[in-house]
Amino acid sequence: MTTPVLYFIACAAGPTQYIDDGVRAAQADGWNVCLILTPSAASWWELRMQELVELTGHPVRSRYKMPWEKDVLPKADAMLVAPMSCTTLNKWGAGIADTVAIGIPSEATHMGVPVVTMPYFNQAQAAQPAVARSIAALREQGVVVLDGPDGYASHPPKQGNPKAFPWGKALTGVRHLVRA
Repeated sequence: MTTPVLYFIACAAGPTQYIDDGVRAAQADGWNVCLILTPSAASWWELRMQELVELTGHPVRSRYKMPWEKDVLPKADAMLVAPMSCTTLNKWGAGIADTVAIGIPSEATHMGVPVVTMPYFNQAQAAQPAVARSIAALREQGVVVLDGPDGYASHPPKQGNPKAFPWGKALTGVRHLVRA
């Protein structure tokens, strides 16, 4: 029996500085983790990227591949976009796939791959009218958005605790979707 593959996709949101904790939690949950970062998130890990490659056993993607390049990651059984920034949420909800971190899950959703996302942004950002529209658009497409009491409740501005991001809650959401 092969280990199921999870594409773990992270944005430039506070908890991504601790993405290695999230990867370890996913591995402990039985996943073969492939990490995909937005370009901004990848820049946070630039000096330590090799650590993530060694942790996952796969290249870390942060850009679209060239047409002549082969896929370097195994096929995904599920995807988790966490932490999802407000920017990524609104671009994804509007259908703008200008990064591989948005393009892969937006396409996968329509190819039958289970996709779960958990946001991380503050209450001032969450109050933007586009946020509710974007969440509704993703849910309409079958994406499981773990927000509020079901996932991550937005924090007051300047009061977030990125180290305490609930990786386990996000992974439970994936587990429930995959087993459903």
